[in-house]
Amino acid sequence: MSAPLAPIDLPAARRAFLESGDDRLLPIVDAHHHFWDLVRNPHPWLQTLPRIPFRYGDYEAICRDWLPGDHAAAAMPHKLVRSVLMEGEWDSSDPTGEARWVQDLAERHGTPHAMAAQAWLDRDDLPEVLAAYRALPLVRSVRHKPRCAASREQHREDWAPPGSMRCARWRDGYARLAGAGLMFELQAPWWHAAEAVELARDFPQTTIIVNHAALPSQRDAESLAAWARAVSRLADCSNVYMKISGLGVPGRAWTAELQRPVVEVLLAAFGTDRCMFASNYPVDSLTGDLSIIFGVFKTLTRHLEPGARLALFCDNAARLYRLS
Repeated sequence: MSAPLAPIDLPAARRAFLESGDDRLLPIVDAHHHFWDLVRNPHPWLQTLPRIPFRYGDYEAICRDWLPGDHAAAAMPHKLVRSVLMEGEWDSSDPTGEARWVQDLAERHGTPHAMAAQAWLDRDDLPEVLAAYRALPLVRSVRHKPRCAASREQHREDWAPPGSMRCARWRDGYARLAGAGLMFELQAPWWHAAEAVELARDFPQTTIIVNHAALPSQRDAESLAAWARAVSRLADCSNVYMKISGLGVPGRAWTAELQRPVVEVLLAAFGTDRCMFASNYPVDSLTGDLSIIFGVFKTLTRHLEPGARLALFCDNAARLYRLS
């Protein structure tokens, strides 16, 4: 059994950064990453051939184990103080299996410090799944990727197929989250913003955390402008927060120049109190090193005052996921 990671005093880490102004001491909560053990655990998309279609293309390079030691090493030289694990599409026939494994992993290794678990909002087993999560201290939120159109050209204003955010059965399941004390992780492309806004307004007691900046995968001027209008609508809902993560573009280097238009729009729309940075590792290792990803986020926020940077890199995620 590996020795657990030494706990880091979060208030002390914050003070050290504020007193020194040293970027190397800026405490980071990685608000969205994965662990997987492919020898022991079922992640069909990582283990089965042929591989599924994927937005980053060929993902063979991530079809290997990724565990706490790997993540800690990849994060160097940044000061990673807490982490939030996102469900990794564990075999859906055992929806709580990953959460039980992660709870045990955290007790042995000292990380992660919270997780977003798998749940299927339109399945009959949802009440039992949510009840199981009440007994797992790490679980703070759940994710169920709603059914979405493959492109904005295929999307319709009346989009409401089974499994979508307008599906009555899906929404009935979503309505249970507030009573279970759980947040919702929304991964859907930006052309579904109208449905997400309806969800946020119809269920104001449930916090929505948008994953991967609502997926601005196309970076031409017209596509970025349409994406910006969509995320602005989401920002009008006070119970919606934004993860600035998953911003890789296949075939392009992860640079400040590439990511600046996205980060600037999100900070202008949501403010520094409703955004958080995250690595989406190891998935985004297909497009950039973890150290480079956080380095670019630091570069793009260097003009902000220290308190605002702490909010983006640490405090917002620590508050939402109760990591203090």
